[in-house]
Amino acid sequence: MRAIAEGLFTDEAQPRLIGGKDRETGRIVFPFPGTPAFEPVPLSSDGTLWSYTVQRFRPKTPPYLGPEAFLPWVVAYVELPGEVIVEARLNDVAFEDVKVGMAVRFAPSQLNPEDPESPYIPAYSPAGEAA
Repeated sequence: MRAIAEGLFTDEAQPRLIGGKDRETGRIVFPFPGTPAFEPVPLSSDGTLWSYTVQRFRPKTPPYLGPEAFLPWVVAYVELPGEVIVEARLNDVAFEDVKVGMAVRFAPSQLNPEDPESPYIPAYSPAGEAA
């Protein structure tokens, strides 16, 4: 699995996002800044949908590198308890079924599902009763 950016995911069988823990304060940020002030930390795979919106128009290129034929997606803000809130795509749920507070699990997905060479991006899917 090739991530859209180097150092974004762990290399575990079930990858996780890599955040950065401030060596002085203990505060966690995402993504890992890659500076000496932070140490890399794998983030929790499970979180809660904190907020969301639906991306209904094709972003301009660059920076967008997805498919030309645009399909809307859910942009999720996922709270990883005691860690940080991350922005990622929310997959495998109809727009009308998305609910703030729903349990979600990290499930990276390809930026362009129609291209087998497409890099993977941070994404979540419903977990628990929401799945």
